[in-house]
Amino acid sequence: MASLSAGELQDMEVDRRGESEESGDDETRRKSINGDVDPNQPTATSKEESPVDMDTITLDPEEEDVDLVHCRIGKIEGLEVLQKAKTLSLRQNLLKKIENLDSLTSLRELDLYDNQIRKLENLNNLKELELLDVSFNVLRKAENLEELTRLKKLFLLHNKIGTISNVDHLKDLEMLELGSNRIRVIENLDGLSSLQSLFLGTNKITKLQNLDNLHNLTVLSIQSNRITKIEGLQNLLNLKELYLSHNGIEVIEGLENNKKLSTLDIAANRVKKIENISHLTELQEFWMNDNQIDNWSDLDELKNAKSLETVYLERNPLQKDPQYRRKIMLALPSVRQIDATFIRF
Repeated sequence: MASLSAGELQDMEVDRRGESEESGDDETRRKSINGDVDPNQPTATSKEESPVDMDTITLDPEEEDVDLVHCRIGKIEGLEVLQKAKTLSLRQNLLKKIENLDSLTSLRELDLYDNQIRKLENLNNLKELELLDVSFNVLRKAENLEELTRLKKLFLLHNKIGTISNVDHLKDLEMLELGSNRIRVIENLDGLSSLQSLFLGTNKITKLQNLDNLHNLTVLSIQSNRITKIEGLQNLLNLKELYLSHNGIEVIEGLENNKKLSTLDIAANRVKKIENISHLTELQEFWMNDNQIDNWSDLDELKNAKSLETVYLERNPLQKDPQYRRKIMLALPSVRQIDATFIRF
């Protein structure tokens, strides 16, 4: 799968970029990859732990990659000695506030995943920052990012963010992860001219819109929302991966200009017919499981995709046919995987 860290495809049937795969540990990712995060499921950090005193933690002033994961740190302090640090990981601690980082001006990556942080603040001095991960916290909005103009990757997965705001000045941003929040409208992205990957899975979005200026977008994930119509993608000429599973889509349409698509995921919708995709000749992965496909002739829509390797059609009426796998193999001879099983030759 293009740009997917792909061994995971073999491990689960419905693993198609519900969230980006660079934020979070493997255990949490397995729980949330398809947008099925259980809000009652505790994360790796126990919030009832007592915080430790930073004086008990030894810091190396020469270290460039500082790893303070799961150290029960309750407050960011005493890190001024880390003047050479380029990456700082404070994930899975007991932090409630971003503070006392002003002197770490060489930082390129800051990881605050899985804490108790309520507000993005006190980051203005970190002007060299290229990656910021504040996923699995309790943020209600993106804010105070004005000085982080070199930011390339921003992860805000699984917070309480209600609107997309205060990010459109990030001209160098290449990846934005806002999955598992409370977003209802796609908006305020016009300035993100460098954006390549946008993850909005598991929100409350009802319409695909306001994407016209994202000309460099190659990956769009909007799984587990409330989308009923494929639209608003006509300007995304470079789109290669589109993930729309677990919505309310009834018709495959609106993909006329997306001729570079290599992965198309429309699983778990209400589609009755495979149509309007015969022009997608670069398709390699096609996910259509858990729909209402009942006509074998629909597979003709995929015959122009000579590099098609993976097809998911299970849990459609077609699967009741005793010759289900054989008919797929005959119709689409390039396919090497049907559903979760590889074809044996």
